[in-house]
Amino acid sequence: MAAARRWFLLCLAVVLQVSCGAAPSDILYRVPEEQPPNTLIGSLAADRGLPDTGHLYKLEVGTPYLRVDGKTGDIYTTEIPIDRETLRDCRNLFEGSKCFLEFEVSITDMVKGIGSGPRLIEGRIEVLDINDNTPQFSSPILTLSIPENTHVGALFSIPMATDRDSGANAVAEYSLSTGPDADRLFGLQVSVDSDEKLPQLVVMGNLDRERKDSYDLNIRVVDGGKLPRASSALLRVTVTDQNDNAPTFERSHYEAELPENSPQGHSVLQVRANDADIGTNGEIDYSLHQASEAVQRLLRIDRSTGIIYVKGLVDREEESFLKFFVVAKDRGPISKSSKVLVTINVRDQNDNAPAIEIRGIGLVTHQDGVANISEDMPIGTPVALVQVSDRDEGENAVVTCVVAGDVPFQLRPASESANDRKRKYFLQTTTPLDYERVRDYRIEIVAVDSGNPALSSSNSLKVQVMDMNDNTPIFSPALLEVDFAEGNQPGDKVLDVAATDADSGTNAELAYSIIDLAATRLFDIEADTGEIRVKNLLDREETERYEFRVAAADKGVPSKTGTSTVVVNVLDRNDNDPKFMLSIYSFSVIENMTPLNPVGVVTVTDADKGENARVRLFVEPDNGKFVIQNGTGTILSSISFDREKESTYTFRLKAVDAGDPPRSSYVGVTINVLDENDNAPYVTKPANSSYTYMSPVTPPDTSVEVVEAEDIDSGPNAELVYTIMGGNPYGLFHISPNSGEITLVQEFTGKHNGLHRLVVRVSDKGKPPRHTTALVHVFVNDTKSNVSLIEALVGHSLYTPLDRDIAGDPNYALAQRSNILYGSLAGIAGVILVIVAVVVIRHRLQKDTKSGYQAGKKESKDLYAPKQGPKNGKGKKSKKGKAPKPAKPLEEDVEAGLQKGLQFNHINEDVTDSPRIHLPLNYPPGSPDLGRHYRSNSPLPSIQLQPQSPSASKKHQAVQDLPATNTFVGTGDNNSTGSDQYSDYSYKANPPKYSSKQHDQSSGVS
Repeated sequence: MAAARRWFLLCLAVVLQVSCGAAPSDILYRVPEEQPPNTLIGSLAADRGLPDTGHLYKLEVGTPYLRVDGKTGDIYTTEIPIDRETLRDCRNLFEGSKCFLEFEVSITDMVKGIGSGPRLIEGRIEVLDINDNTPQFSSPILTLSIPENTHVGALFSIPMATDRDSGANAVAEYSLSTGPDADRLFGLQVSVDSDEKLPQLVVMGNLDRERKDSYDLNIRVVDGGKLPRASSALLRVTVTDQNDNAPTFERSHYEAELPENSPQGHSVLQVRANDADIGTNGEIDYSLHQASEAVQRLLRIDRSTGIIYVKGLVDREEESFLKFFVVAKDRGPISKSSKVLVTINVRDQNDNAPAIEIRGIGLVTHQDGVANISEDMPIGTPVALVQVSDRDEGENAVVTCVVAGDVPFQLRPASESANDRKRKYFLQTTTPLDYERVRDYRIEIVAVDSGNPALSSSNSLKVQVMDMNDNTPIFSPALLEVDFAEGNQPGDKVLDVAATDADSGTNAELAYSIIDLAATRLFDIEADTGEIRVKNLLDREETERYEFRVAAADKGVPSKTGTSTVVVNVLDRNDNDPKFMLSIYSFSVIENMTPLNPVGVVTVTDADKGENARVRLFVEPDNGKFVIQNGTGTILSSISFDREKESTYTFRLKAVDAGDPPRSSYVGVTINVLDENDNAPYVTKPANSSYTYMSPVTPPDTSVEVVEAEDIDSGPNAELVYTIMGGNPYGLFHISPNSGEITLVQEFTGKHNGLHRLVVRVSDKGKPPRHTTALVHVFVNDTKSNVSLIEALVGHSLYTPLDRDIAGDPNYALAQRSNILYGSLAGIAGVILVIVAVVVIRHRLQKDTKSGYQAGKKESKDLYAPKQGPKNGKGKKSKKGKAPKPAKPLEEDVEAGLQKGLQFNHINEDVTDSPRIHLPLNYPPGSPDLGRHYRSNSPLPSIQLQPQSPSASKKHQAVQDLPATNTFVGTGDNNSTGSDQYSDYSYKANPPKYSSKQHDQSSGVS
């Protein structure tokens, strides 16, 4: 039944609400007092929407009555019950005042860690009163004196009962039980004064002392609890002699204000009562009535004057309000009394310095005034919760709190509560902490109130920075380099490596290791000392330099590792011969290279080092043709190469190092001289002065002539290409580029009769190419009986610029038109002209036979030089478009004279093939006139222009003397020493036709 009742009360009382009088951040729970252990008071996570996972809840204030679940924030009662009547803050409450139990809970986000800072939740628990106390009278026996002859209806106060409970559980009613002899004499009346029930005894009958002087009554008090509690006391009524008047106080309620810390003997107030009786019945004594222990300790009253004095030290912070009764009692034989309520308010004085309480918060715990915090905590991490309070009130309780000194900490409000008397702050970091720089701090917090004069206090906290493994081991220097001689013994010491760690303890204990796996095959390191030893024999020629990394790892959790690079340079000794890169060297050079030019480069190495690897080179045998540069290995020639004289050179190189003793090696060298295009082709067939006869009816594809040439160079420099550069305006002839064979590709027509001069260029494939020019003469006619005339035409061709085409009858078309018009006239005139020509020729021949050639004598005709062509290569038109008159036919004696004058001293040669005339292949560069050069070297007679000839100077400008043989030599560059002037002429597209004399001569041949 009791358990069911308790459960019912709990369900009704545990209600979550926000108190109207609390700060917005406060939480208010209500719970009845005296709950059993592990009773749920409230759930912060469920009731306030706070996180229920990943957070740590810790009770900061509220012990020993409360505990909190670290994961859910549920608040429970403990083994120590909450007794409303014994709580310090609930002892001296006025009637109707509420009793509160304060608590604080910190919430730490375990995901973010302590560095994110805890959150402080403040709340209050209203402790609801239950009827757990029985009302009690001040004594089990109460005495009351009533004078005899007291009139009926008189009231006499009975001492009140007290109940530690409040509200409905306080005193509710009194009842009086009398015996048979007193049931008609006494009654009970209860009056209410200031919410207090005052029991009064009512006289209902006449009292006679002589009949009976005392009565024993039973008074019972009952509280208002749902399960009421009650107690009783014996009320002994004594009938005394008559004392008519009771003392009467001047006031119904006395109030006073007492400054705290008032000295002993200080007068607080005076109560006065009057008694209408006289004598001893009118004399009054004052006493304190129903005074608490605090009132009895602090105050006393003068029995005669009613002045209340300070008896003890008055401290408002201990007792801020005093409430008691003063009884005035006369001195009559049967005394009468009355009482009055006295309330004294203790006025605050600024006699309390602020109190500073420093305690742990969240996961940061304090022990003996020391807080430990890791150095890796971020800025703003709370180290402690600082609560500053002042027991004074008003302005005296307004406190300012600061952190003194230059320390990396500051105070931040921890709660939004507006309670000025009790402020809470987080003591948090302002900069990152570094164990290696500062290992502990002494933090002094100073609080000053606003009183006048102001009072201050201080408290300190020692913060020890705990070392974290936040420093990586460091090698100094980071690169360790050592020289170690080859030829060592396994196990020899190479060097010592050492690292330092700024951390402490196990975080600074280091273990050394070699990181590179390949290096562990050759080297070993002592884990504790860092001593490196070699395992095997080192050979510098195999590996000259070993580079590997070593690590130093501390023993912190997690471990940190520093690295360093170790370089082992293996020292050398002379145990290797110089070595050429190739077993034999072969180089190629171009002929005509000037002396002291590089021929080739050899590379020689020596696996040793230093002086042991410094190598000098020598040529063997040293015949002076080649030298070698030491340092570069460049072979230089002391001679100029001519492939046609010597194409290959061989010798040997010797390499000697500078070791002690020196070591040497040899290698063979071959120099191959490459051909340079330094020779132009030369034509061996046909000669420039030769000609080939062809009939006008020769069919196409007939071979005309084969141009043969040679080049003493080799390779592409000797590969020849044949090209017709001029003299083929009708496209009658084609030459094979490779064989030089000239073939007829079209049938001849009437205009093709006469002499054709083909300008053939023979080029090699060198870079740049060289070439020579050959003239191939082809005479087309029905007959070749007039050999002298043909040779004269060929002779004139040799001196005709190459840009002028000689290709058959140049006036064939004009002659055809004239013959149509003057056909009949030509026949008559031809007979007359033949007769006249014969006579004139015979006359001249007879004259020349007699006199011969005379120097300076003016010739009548220049048969060997063609007339100067008109400008721009075009013939001058006749007036009004008339055709020019046909040339006069030559007389027979003139023809005979030409044949005699054009003898070329042929010896045993056929008329169709001119003799081969071989001229020098190379000519000195810069020759200004190849024509004169050819004349000076040609064995054939040159046909000279007579100085007396009126047109000699002009003809000399137009006609170049050509040799009879094919010796036109040139290259593709601008410094050609051949006949480039003829080559240039041959590229012109439309050369002018023959002069009229040439036409007449060709007509005469036909």
